[in-house]
Amino acid sequence: MTAGPIPSRPRDGSGPARTAVIVEDDAEISALLEEVLKQAGFQTYTAVDGRSGVELVTRIDPLLTTLDISLPDIDGIEVCRQIRTVSNTYVVMLTARTDEIDALMGLDAGADDYQTKPFRPRELRARIEAILRRQHRDLPPGAAPVTPATAPPGVHPPDGVAPVATTTADGLLVDRAGRTVHVEDVEVHLTRSEFDLLSALAGAPGRVLSKDALVRVLWGGEYDTGTPVTSADRRGVEVHMANLRRKIGDDPASPRWISTVRGVGYRFDQRH
Repeated sequence: MTAGPIPSRPRDGSGPARTAVIVEDDAEISALLEEVLKQAGFQTYTAVDGRSGVELVTRIDPLLTTLDISLPDIDGIEVCRQIRTVSNTYVVMLTARTDEIDALMGLDAGADDYQTKPFRPRELRARIEAILRRQHRDLPPGAAPVTPATAPPGVHPPDGVAPVATTTADGLLVDRAGRTVHVEDVEVHLTRSEFDLLSALAGAPGRVLSKDALVRVLWGGEYDTGTPVTSADRRGVEVHMANLRRKIGDDPASPRWISTVRGVGYRFDQRH
């Protein structure tokens, strides 16, 4: 079931084109998600199983997708993997399971965030607002080029580090303005969370960024105020980092760019 006619890949993330897909087989939860998302300014479309969810995401390429981990046909983790082959939509996994491993498996499959059921609508709305702030980092076609003095809003480098538009290091090019990454002139496709982590690290070469700081990078500006970082949040950063390293071909045992500082976090080593 969907709300309204399905657009043909609108995907600029603003105004009427701000779209969300809800993949959920529980009618009550689906209605609650629809209400929260509409309050946040989204036009929503709903699928009640995994196959139709993948089809909707393929057709719409929404800004946001909420995805139940337990679906009647395909496991939500497999649905997430399939979605990642066709869309860079921001995926929030919803699970009634309390085991941390399930949430981490969802992140490993390409999800950006997760919420356990029953979720609190206010907390979900806060996370959605953080997503909207992050969405503005994707510059629309025709936008003015970004200079080092006017880096895009969203991921802010640590205090005392000047924002930069691009970072080049030993064959790795991170273009913050275009949100693209190239390794040896070959483009590497990252999820939003993976790119934001790499952007934050590359924006502070030589500095160690703690896992807590990187969690807050993913949360966005205002959402993190007064919100404690949990061990699950830190594990989520570790999973995103593992996926990032795999995609850019960075071996943790012999790092080319990203070094692990045990017990603390990660450091970007800028070697030319």
